[in-house]
Amino acid sequence: MTTPTKTQLGSKHPADTPSIIKLTNITFAYPGSENKVLDCLNLDIKSGDRIGMMAPNGSGKTTLLHTIMGLCKPETGGIEVLGTPMETEKDFTRIRSRVGLLFQDSDDQLFCPTVLDDVAFGPLNLGYSRQQAIDTSRKMLKNLGIEEFEQSVTHRLSGGQKRLVALAAVLAMSPAILLLDEPTAGLDVAVKKKLIHILNHLEITYFVISHEFDFLNAVADKVYSMDNGKILTDDEIHIHRHEHIHKHGKHPHVHK
Repeated sequence: MTTPTKTQLGSKHPADTPSIIKLTNITFAYPGSENKVLDCLNLDIKSGDRIGMMAPNGSGKTTLLHTIMGLCKPETGGIEVLGTPMETEKDFTRIRSRVGLLFQDSDDQLFCPTVLDDVAFGPLNLGYSRQQAIDTSRKMLKNLGIEEFEQSVTHRLSGGQKRLVALAAVLAMSPAILLLDEPTAGLDVAVKKKLIHILNHLEITYFVISHEFDFLNAVADKVYSMDNGKILTDDEIHIHRHEHIHKHGKHPHVHK
């Protein structure tokens, strides 16, 4: 008998488990396009969820995260974050410190001279004193095992190092939920293992997008996908690896 993986098991919630993020009938298309990237999409992320998402390029995964953050304005539908309806830019501004978004490209969120400055930026904007922000940042860098980069010039770090610094910057703000967009992109095996260890030891709700099945299987309790602008839950999909040998070797071929 095969032991079920975490993604097969999924997770159940008590009826009174609060929603961290709830999207209802969200529709979105980019200006000038008739193609609906999100089409009557629904999503309910509960406290304690560890959800992975695997879907093709162009399916709307990043747009979904940007919609949650108020960076993309839906044509129709409702967004609730931490129990509060998001209706204006002011509403989104108020909750962005509580929703930690890790961008697909770390250079999009790292812009300070040194690593310590980048990680301390968020706490300073939350009203921490300079010393409190530094202490919080140093603790976070140590927790992620990258304290030796404290005084490094951020843009000179490797892609994997930048990714961990960006994660430290997000976690330093003590968010209620993490939204991670392709966190393993460009990482070597050692850094991926470190990231898996970090996520598995965080007591925080998160929603992570990745193309890597093994990574999602290691960090998520359930895996969703997207198709035609809608989310497919783990009851509706079966994600699997396709491992096989062809007598034609490297010659192009078609699966039917």
